[in-house]
Amino acid sequence: MILKLLLVGAVIYVVYRLFFKQKKSYTPKKDSHNEAVNELIECPTCGVYVEVEEAILSAGKYYCSSECVRKAS
Repeated sequence: MILKLLLVGAVIYVVYRLFFKQKKSYTPKKDSHNEAVNELIECPTCGVYVEVEEAILSAGKYYCSSECVRKAS
């Protein structure tokens, strides 16, 4: 009898988790100054790390400056 109750409870819990529990939405990480933390990537030419928002995308790679883009070509 107890085993049946545990099984029914487990099934109810699984159904609740699948259908009724809301999933958390993505929120960007915040630093101590309440600004979004940007991801750093490495320039393939010179090795300098630069934020993705400030990097230059060329041929599928991110570069720190237009000079590094010219050197890579």
